[in-house]
Amino acid sequence: MKIILNLVFSVALLTSCLAQKERLELHLSKGEIYPQKMISNMSIIQTINGQQINTSLTLDGKMTFKVIDIDNSIYNMEVRYESISMKINLPNGVKEFSSEKNDEKDIFSSILNQLKNKPFLIKMTKTGKIREVKNIDSLFLRVFDKFPQLSDVQKEQIRNQLMQSYGEKAFKGNLEMVSAIFPDSSVSKGNKWIINTKLESGMAGKMESTYEYKDKTDSYIQIIGDSKISTDNKDAYIESNGMPLKFDLNGIMNSDIKINKYSGWILDARITQSIKGTAYVKDNPKMPGGMTMPMIINNEMTITEK
Repeated sequence: MKIILNLVFSVALLTSCLAQKERLELHLSKGEIYPQKMISNMSIIQTINGQQINTSLTLDGKMTFKVIDIDNSIYNMEVRYESISMKINLPNGVKEFSSEKNDEKDIFSSILNQLKNKPFLIKMTKTGKIREVKNIDSLFLRVFDKFPQLSDVQKEQIRNQLMQSYGEKAFKGNLEMVSAIFPDSSVSKGNKWIINTKLESGMAGKMESTYEYKDKTDSYIQIIGDSKISTDNKDAYIESNGMPLKFDLNGIMNSDIKINKYSGWILDARITQSIKGTAYVKDNPKMPGGMTMPMIINNEMTITEK
C-alpha cells in the first residue's frame, strides 16, 4: 500500500513540475540591436464592373531595433529601415521598386532609398504592445526635398500612400500583429490567452487573437495563434487617390511563431491571412455614382531575424 501511495505522490509531483508556469515576455538588453526581416506575399482579387482583376504584391523589408533605454519595464527603441522593396503584378504589367536601386529616373525607388537609415523611436512593453511611435511621420515630410520635379499634388499623393503603409498608426498595427503575442500572466504549455489589436494600415480594423503556448526547446519557445479580423468602423471613409473609400471586410489569420527562449525576440514567424468583403467608393467628381468592389485578399508573411 505504501509503495502505491509513494507512486501516486511521485506522479502527482511530476505532473505539477511539468505544468509549472512561466512568464512569457520580452527580455531585451540595453544597447543591443535586434534585427527583423519581413517578406509579405499578397494576392488581391477585385471585381470591378463585373470584371475580375487579379493583383499581387510582394513586400520585402529589413529593419533594426536598438534598445537605447529601459524605463519601468518599457523599452525605448531606435528603429531604422535597412532596406525596402516591393513588386506589384498588375493586369498591365509588373512594377518593381527598391531602396537599393541606383536610378534617378525611378522616383519611387529613390524615395524608398531616402527612408533608409533614418531613425525613429518607439516605446514597447515587455508584452510587445507599442505604447508610442515618434518621428516616423516627419520622415515623409523631408523625403521629397530632393525631388523638386514632383508637383505638390504628386508629393501629397505619394505621401498619403506611404503614410497608409508605413506611417505611425500603420507601423504600430503591423508590428503589434506579431509582437503583441504575450500573455499578461504566467502560463504553462497548453495554456491559451486572448489579445486584441487595432489595425490601421489603409483601413481601420480590429483583430482578436487566441494564442497558445505550444512548445519549448533548448533554443526557442513556440506560440501559435488563431485570429479573427474585421473592419472596425464600416461607415468610415478614408481618402485614397483623391476619392472617399470605405471597407466592410472580415477574415482570419493563423500564426506559428518561434521566439528566442531567452530574449523573447522573434526568431521565425509564419503567418497566413484570408480576408473577404467589399470596398465602396463614394459618389465623387472623379467617379460619379460611386462604385462597389467585392474583394478577396490572401497574404502569406514570413518574419525572421535575418
